[in-house]
Amino acid sequence: MQSSLKNSLYLGLAVLSLGAVATVNTTASAASKVKVTSDVALKTAGETRNVEATGTNALYSKPGTVKGAKRVASKSTMKKMANSKKSADYFRAYRVAKTNKGLVYYKVVSMNGKYRGYIYGGRSTTTFARGIQSADTTQTAAMPAKTTGYHLANAKKNGLWTAPKNTQYKAKSVSLYGAGSKDTFTVSKAQTKTREGSLYYYVTDDQDNSIAGWIYAGKGYKADATTQSLGGLALKASDAKATADNSVTINYVGSNGNSVGTSTFVTATKNTKQNNPVQLTDKNMAGQTVTDFINDATNTPAGYKVSDTAVATKAAKAVYGGTVTISVYKAATSTIAFYLPSANGVLAGNQLNPNDFSKGKPAITAAQAAELTGNSNDAIVTTANGKTQTVTDSFFTKPLYSKLLKATSNMTFANTADSSKSTTIKSGESYYITYTYSADKTARANSNAKYGDTILAVFDQQATVATALPDATNSGVTNY
Repeated sequence: MQSSLKNSLYLGLAVLSLGAVATVNTTASAASKVKVTSDVALKTAGETRNVEATGTNALYSKPGTVKGAKRVASKSTMKKMANSKKSADYFRAYRVAKTNKGLVYYKVVSMNGKYRGYIYGGRSTTTFARGIQSADTTQTAAMPAKTTGYHLANAKKNGLWTAPKNTQYKAKSVSLYGAGSKDTFTVSKAQTKTREGSLYYYVTDDQDNSIAGWIYAGKGYKADATTQSLGGLALKASDAKATADNSVTINYVGSNGNSVGTSTFVTATKNTKQNNPVQLTDKNMAGQTVTDFINDATNTPAGYKVSDTAVATKAAKAVYGGTVTISVYKAATSTIAFYLPSANGVLAGNQLNPNDFSKGKPAITAAQAAELTGNSNDAIVTTANGKTQTVTDSFFTKPLYSKLLKATSNMTFANTADSSKSTTIKSGESYYITYTYSADKTARANSNAKYGDTILAVFDQQATVATALPDATNSGVTNY
């Protein structure tokens, strides 16, 4: 009977295709043989377990080769997350499982919590591989030149976080309970999100150091900018909502009499009413009077500067709910290029490369840099009391020097200020060139220039045979 049963079974199986038999046997064999032998929590610091998908493996509810494993995210989905530009598509690994076949699976969850499951990680329980790899979700950024005196611009829109959002699992907002509208904050760290490139500052409330966290910082503080893009931060305290009872509109008009923009002064003084005169003691949250507010360049429309000579007089007549009209001009900023004189002494000659100077581009001060901005209709060369002057005349009062050079042949070097004072240099001798600013030649070279044009700063040159440079060299590269 056993023989008959065996034959019947054999014949019954023979009816099936060979491929079908192979599939049934393989699946059953795999399901019955692969088991999880360990599944433990990872103990290292959370930030060391930030990972990203490689796109080579799908995500499963259980280790993928174990019976009952269901696909949570396809290989295609994981590939999209691997190439994503969003921090939300990073993962945090928090468990590691190993099967009796030696295969390792890491349990991960996406930073936004949308996906959670096991992904194949190779054969090591200490190194992320195959389906995932370690990820640096943020990069250290340069600290701003200004680190103090910041305010929160709009806490409802951009608040503080325990980490830049989605760069750490379960990064959460920081309570601002107890923070006042006038509180100042200090920056102590700066980071950018690796994927988005967005900048964050770590700030601490100067009045309550328990209030601290990461905040979106826009383009970050720029020392030479007339307006700042600081995201959730501001350089002055936020004013109350403007009403007819607490505010004055400042209307800026150009040379043609048309308005080019407005700003709003909002007082912090209580119980003011519409049509009441603005008192000299009335100030906004930043401690500014109306006059201070008007003269603050950050309140002026971008690209314009106040030219009105009666600001104080007009501000003294301001009333709440009213408008003060202020004259402004279209501002333009010039840059400086360095030149030798021309042969005829009228225009600039050959351009000098600042990299050839002994200490690079000559330094100028912040005050001098501010002088390069003016009315786009105004000339940069002016004449007063019979004296002609260029904006740059006070910039380069000390000579500049070239790097130490060596003659490759005998040469005679002419002084452009006085051609009779030539220098003979023999082949192989070391020498340097002294560059001296010429106010007269600079004025002639820029006779038609206006603010916004490149200023051609003209320097006379004289060579000196020497084995070393003079000590009194310019202080070097400038930020301006």
